[in-house]
Amino acid sequence: MTGTAVCIGETMAQVTPADGAGLETSRELRLAVAGAESTVAQYLADLGHRAAWVSRVGDDPFGRRIVAAVAARGVDVRGVRADPDAPTGVYFKDPGPDGTRVHYYRAGSAASRMGPGDADRVELAGAPLLHLTGITPALSEGCAALVRTLLDRAADTGTPVSFDVNYRPALWSSREEAASVLYELARRADVVLVGRDEGEALWGTPSAEDIRDHLAPRGTLVVKDGSVGATEFADETAAFVAAPAVDVVEAVGAGDAFAAGYLSALLNGAPAAGRLALGHRLAGRTLRSIEDYVPATATATEGN
Repeated sequence: MTGTAVCIGETMAQVTPADGAGLETSRELRLAVAGAESTVAQYLADLGHRAAWVSRVGDDPFGRRIVAAVAARGVDVRGVRADPDAPTGVYFKDPGPDGTRVHYYRAGSAASRMGPGDADRVELAGAPLLHLTGITPALSEGCAALVRTLLDRAADTGTPVSFDVNYRPALWSSREEAASVLYELARRADVVLVGRDEGEALWGTPSAEDIRDHLAPRGTLVVKDGSVGATEFADETAAFVAAPAVDVVEAVGAGDAFAAGYLSALLNGAPAAGRLALGHRLAGRTLRSIEDYVPATATATEGN
């Protein structure tokens, strides 16, 4: 394996009730690290790949803690910059009988101040993968311009791009804006990952086949359908792998774990069934935990 997979996006400090109770009643809170792209980078490093995470954090204790935690997992963090004029974002998980709600405090965060200039810190020559998500372009106009700049540079260098749609309605001014932007970006990626429910919410596409027909992706499309399973469409063929039964504790973070497992197997040259299966295995570990990131114990050869 040569080159370093690059993941770009915001990571926040995460605050969670230590006892699993709601925020209103819990007497003890726990501080952790959470971000879609850095989570993928950490899993890739766990699975034996060279991975880098590029972002901005505040020049504050939260930012320093985040960078140290991600680096401790073996991820290259040299592309992370500390912004002295903006804070690190924070979000709170609020468990309840009807599921976990999340409360974000990220407006004006250091990461939201990223722009095309931040692409200069990204080394794409020789990179086996550039991983992006639909969260980043929703943070600000500058972040959206950064994503488009990176897509342009990836095209110039021939770097494969994976794009996880990761639709977060609260970050967008309207569903129509999100549908348009995420459609545009997904169409430019080599590998697109999207939830069946996301596709239906964004584009009115109720099935995996409808999403494929709507996006008409240039490369590979992976549609995740929760506890049902996941389907890969590539080269006019389709492969489906059912999701194993899991006693779900919490669903937050499972999508990023799936993406990392799938991408790891892809980088290792695994066939479609192996790619989807490793995605399910990593997602299952997260579903059984209250943590967004559960260190992988699988080896780099798993999924082959």
